[in-house]
Amino acid sequence: MAEHISSHFNQELENVRSEVMRMGGLVEARLQQVLAALDEGSSSGLTEVIDGDADINKLEVEIDDACQTIIARRQPAAGDLRFVLAVSRVIVDLERIGDEVKKIALKAHELLGNNRVAAPELYNTHRMGTVTLGMIHRALDAFARLDTGAVIELSETDKHLDADYRAQLRSLITFMMEDPRSISATIDIMFMNKSIERIGDHAENIAEHVVYLTRGIDVRHRPLEQIKADLSE
Repeated sequence: MAEHISSHFNQELENVRSEVMRMGGLVEARLQQVLAALDEGSSSGLTEVIDGDADINKLEVEIDDACQTIIARRQPAAGDLRFVLAVSRVIVDLERIGDEVKKIALKAHELLGNNRVAAPELYNTHRMGTVTLGMIHRALDAFARLDTGAVIELSETDKHLDADYRAQLRSLITFMMEDPRSISATIDIMFMNKSIERIGDHAENIAEHVVYLTRGIDVRHRPLEQIKADLSE
């Protein structure tokens, strides 16, 4: 971010950036807790994740308030305005990731807490979740370093994740047809997998916001080849 005559303005922008990274770190930590529970086949720690979603929501409100205050007091222009707008978008995606993590934790708590599934049955859910954890980390790193190249990497990763999700959906449907007794638990696993797929979408969105922040280009809803062309200009 550019330096300003007002040191207070510089500090306000830096505080907002730091809070975004703190919010992102909290989201990562919550997903890590869920993945650990899936790996161990234990519901231990999932209540903390479920209750902890309130902390993520609180941070979103606080950061959004800070952004509105900056706009009202500083009337930022050009790159500063893009930074504030990009932050407003990023925290929405982080909050929604937090919601999806909570959904997974709720389903996992029910399945594991009541011994409706064993850890091996959640192997693919855990595997896909690990992919999205890496995507979140990469997106936050891109925000911190203003790395526009991350959007291409994450877009390609998300395509693979979507294909994996569809493959798992077909597999689970087949499993239910073969064993009707598994329908209830399998449907819950489907919902968990859908939440994981949505987390990947939100991580990609964050990388797109970084492109807007650094280049002033809105690449949302554009095909990957068009994004590559935009970034090469």
